[in-house]
Amino acid sequence: MTESGAPPEPVERLVDASTLAGVPDGFQRLWTPHRMAYIQAGPEPLKHECPFCEAPKKSDEDGLIVVRGEHAYALLNLFPYNSGHLLVCPYRHVSLYDDATPEETTEIAELTQQAMRVLRKVSRCDGFNLGINQGAVAGAGVEAHLHQHVVPRWNSDANFFPIIARTKALPQLLGEVRQAVADAWA
Repeated sequence: MTESGAPPEPVERLVDASTLAGVPDGFQRLWTPHRMAYIQAGPEPLKHECPFCEAPKKSDEDGLIVVRGEHAYALLNLFPYNSGHLLVCPYRHVSLYDDATPEETTEIAELTQQAMRVLRKVSRCDGFNLGINQGAVAGAGVEAHLHQHVVPRWNSDANFFPIIARTKALPQLLGEVRQAVADAWA
């Protein structure tokens, strides 16, 4: 009873967290569940196996492969900087660009050009970051297997999250991006 003698107002209790979905609270949420695999793997994901040797052994969907060539292939980056972040890799386990064969470098270049065309069509990006990081000192996450990054960029894709929170907001799930890029590949 309250001081006035009236019964107290009933208190709404939260039964489970699923009842919170959609309740406005002033926060925007960036759902990035694919990052959990990277976080749980620790500082050296896939330390004992090469992800670029393993991916071609899987189905295209499971390996995130969008196209397979004769000497090289393109797949989505499992830990992308932006939606549509592709990697172009030779099948052969070779670490340095100057150790790649002429056939491998030619196909890597051709797949990179085609990746740019496809990503422009699928995502209407405004530009690209292209690059090969050679060695850990140069930023290579997987230094033992050569791979070219093709990162689509948009005029409005930069924000403060990567700088202060080490968080990247990605608007599409990897499976959706892989399907769209694979479907658009000529």
